[in-house]
Amino acid sequence: MIHTDLCIIGAGPVGLFAVFEAGLLKMRCHLIDALPQVGGQLSEIYPQKPIYDIPGYPEVNAQDLVDNLMEQAKPFSPTFTLGERVDHLDKQEDGSFIVTTSDKTKVHAQVIVIAGGLGCFEPRKPVVENLELFEGKGITYMVKNPETFRDKNVILAGGGDSALDWTIFLSKVAKRVTLVHRNETFRGAPDSASKVFDLANQGKIDLILSANLKGVSGNGVLDTVTFIDKSKAEIKIEADYLIPLFGLSPKLGPIADWGLSIDKNAIEVDTRDYSTGVDRIYAIGDINTYPGKLKLILCGFHEAAIMMHSAFKYVYPDQKLSFKYTTVNGVNSF
Repeated sequence: MIHTDLCIIGAGPVGLFAVFEAGLLKMRCHLIDALPQVGGQLSEIYPQKPIYDIPGYPEVNAQDLVDNLMEQAKPFSPTFTLGERVDHLDKQEDGSFIVTTSDKTKVHAQVIVIAGGLGCFEPRKPVVENLELFEGKGITYMVKNPETFRDKNVILAGGGDSALDWTIFLSKVAKRVTLVHRNETFRGAPDSASKVFDLANQGKIDLILSANLKGVSGNGVLDTVTFIDKSKAEIKIEADYLIPLFGLSPKLGPIADWGLSIDKNAIEVDTRDYSTGVDRIYAIGDINTYPGKLKLILCGFHEAAIMMHSAFKYVYPDQKLSFKYTTVNGVNSF
């Protein structure tokens, strides 16, 4: 059991900034995210995208913003459970909660902060017969531990940044890496695409373009993946692992069953403190909705600051949140 003051569901930019705001009030945070790394959409979907509406930054790279937020939160020692989805929320007699994840990790917290962006990201799965029979038995949709693929035959399918980046990385780990993409060109960063083409030209990876995933087979575990090329010819490849990387689909997930007020897949909140209709549960960032709502990162930052002052009363019920301004030896301080 992990014990903390606040359990923040979602480790995107708003969730990370919430750690800083909580830390200023001496509240501890544990963050849970279904993705294998922090940063939410910024890190998973467009890490190199420039962002123009962060105060003080005329332009900031998405991943750089995430890195800076982590550095800002670092003094308050947040803890993380990554690559696990929140499945259950159980309220205790004292009003606190126990959160249970898909991997049975349990977190006890006084307050729940939902900062899940557009919701729980789930992989977009290819429509292939019997695909589910090999999930966890050779088919995986995320690279949680690269060492799992050490000296294995690995096939990646996709054409975005994730497919390109993991192809480059796993070429140094796996026995053999094959990247299959349905088009002739890639959607990912040109520099990454160039590196993949170089690896293919050097014979360090196999690159198959204009081909679509058709089938998977094996005796209990995956051993063969079948693709079909633009001439309708079948390509069969022996594989220990298949990693389809076709993007992520945002869904509200189990949160929708927590008794919250939901409007068009978003959680309705009270703008006085961004509380939900359930005591001790707050929602900040793109996952919430209210009149005049703008889905901007900076708005999520504002919401995080406001809600933390409300959450304080649950963590420190016997203390009043106040600040005293003093001058000691000519130095002004709180």
